[in-house]
Amino acid sequence: MIRISGGLARGIPLKVTKSKLLRPATEANRERLFSSISQSLRETRVLDLFAGTGNISYEFASRGCTNITAVDQFYGCVKFIESVTKQLVLPISALKSDVFKYIENNKVKFDVIFADPPYDFEKELFIKIPKLIFGNDLLNDSGVLVVEHSKHTDLSDLLNFRYSKHYGGNTFSFFEKK
Repeated sequence: MIRISGGLARGIPLKVTKSKLLRPATEANRERLFSSISQSLRETRVLDLFAGTGNISYEFASRGCTNITAVDQFYGCVKFIESVTKQLVLPISALKSDVFKYIENNKVKFDVIFADPPYDFEKELFIKIPKLIFGNDLLNDSGVLVVEHSKHTDLSDLLNFRYSKHYGGNTFSFFEKK
């Protein structure tokens, strides 16, 4: 069970099937993430990569964001996001796609891109995320890419890296256009 932690839908519980493939961000870490994103979310275009249960997308929607795209390769995750989106009437478009193919083929720019890939990714796959996003110019000029990863993965040597915030075993690394 997860709960939406902020905004208009704050406190709404969502029943999530347990799976080794899913690792929803904790409520405390979601709060920390949103306190780090200081911009108003009303006119923000958001891309949620490796969306899983969609809890980051729900948080953006609950906080007033009206244009959210959630991408995951697993059919069950996409169907779950679609059902919650319909039930709560949220502005989320869920897409079933390989994240890397989506990034390579997408031409829409975003204000916030959040990526929460599996923690056991090889570093080369973590490197590929900002490389493709910045290489394909998917962020608006004042946009931010946030990659969630294990504290054991260091992304500080990557192009466009700005800073990291560590919370227990989790890290949020922030990237911006130079």
